[in-house]
Amino acid sequence: AVKQKREENKSELVKRCGEIITLLGEDVQREGLLHTPERMAKALTFFTTGYEKKLNDLVNGAIFTVDSDNMVIVRDIDIFSMCEHHLVPFFGKMHVGYIPKGKVLGLSKFARIADIYSKRLQIQERPTKEIADAIMDVNLH
Repeated sequence: AVKQKREENKSELVKRCGEIITLLGEDVQREGLLHTPERMAKALTFFTTGYEKKLNDLVNGAIFTVDSDNMVIVRDIDIFSMCEHHLVPFFGKMHVGYIPKGKVLGLSKFARIADIYSKRLQIQERPTKEIADAIMDVNLH
């Protein structure tokens, strides 16, 4: 539903991006800016694709029973987000660690979960809790 709504609003977003550029004092008809409203709208849409994705669709049953209580660590997950206060990008790396209690999540899913929550308007501190909560929500414990 979110993806469909965003697609329906695409032309309006392009129009508003052009208006922002104009309000900044530029001429959107200038050669270098002719397609900038479209590119800007496409970039903003890409940077916020996390709103379109659902945790359960992503996990897709990749939870496995194990007989181990060794810590699982996934390191150096790249994250990229947009600051919700200034709409400027921030990026970094995150690490996830947990001790399984009978179940593990496929390792590739951790980066995808991080992507869902980082590709939203965020403050730097919020994705940590959201990602931890999401991991707990997939019934690993």
